[in-house]
Amino acid sequence: MESGELARRAREAVEALADCAACPRQCHADRRQEESPRSYCRTGRLAIVSSAFPHHGEEECLRGWAGSGTIFFSQCNLRCVFCQNFDISWQGNGRPTSAGQLADQMLRLQDLGCQNINFVTPSHVVPQILEALVVAAERGLRLPLVYNTGGYDRLETLRWLDGVVDIHMPDFKFWKPETARELARAADYPEVARSAIKEMHRQVGDLVLDERGLARRGLLVRHLLMPGGLDETREILRFLAQEVSAETFVNVMPQYRPEGLACQCPAIARPLTQREYREAVAAAREEDLRLARE
Repeated sequence: MESGELARRAREAVEALADCAACPRQCHADRRQEESPRSYCRTGRLAIVSSAFPHHGEEECLRGWAGSGTIFFSQCNLRCVFCQNFDISWQGNGRPTSAGQLADQMLRLQDLGCQNINFVTPSHVVPQILEALVVAAERGLRLPLVYNTGGYDRLETLRWLDGVVDIHMPDFKFWKPETARELARAADYPEVARSAIKEMHRQVGDLVLDERGLARRGLLVRHLLMPGGLDETREILRFLAQEVSAETFVNVMPQYRPEGLACQCPAIARPLTQREYREAVAAAREEDLRLARE
């Protein structure tokens, strides 16, 4: 993308913080100040960064041999009661980070040899990311960009990323509105996620790996298996195969454990079983989806 177009989008996105509708919550808070107590994400003018480091626990096609350059943003536009990063997503641990500082973090990860820049929980800070990318691109950032999201993304915001993001990596968490309402305070999550994933695929297509097995461009969907949730898992996998692409790469993730407030919800107050995981993987294979390797 030409630098002028990237800068234009960044300006437009930052100006929109005055009446913020960046995510599906559309709380219309003024986020131009240092703090924004009226916004659902509790994030003001600056993105809050919890950490930035080469991550060796991501999918094999992302981490390669030098790690994925992950930048973890604090706060979240979801409130998943089981979040395994509760201190980040709910409690907001991290530091306010300017565009220049965020660009510095990207370039440092590039200098460390990371395979990509991986924005984790970015849905509420897309304007700040675009602003930082203008600086980083001018200073020589050349790595693929990964948009690593919970799947609760507004189409209008995703369109700012068209031609900017190389790899979209959304989670698709829940199929039923009632599950999403109970576990993430977002009854519209299933509808939003379906639309968002279709738009992401429109932007980047099926996942493309280079001769070394590294992801260069495309869609990779994560699905965290939930206890007792196989019926929803099957619906999600069927949607990906039939309405997105039969060539969709999906990571069926078995690492659920009761974290955060999960023990207050009897239906998910237990670990996943091996049988549930085997049945979920079998369901993905029945749909002929491509399984991503961890």
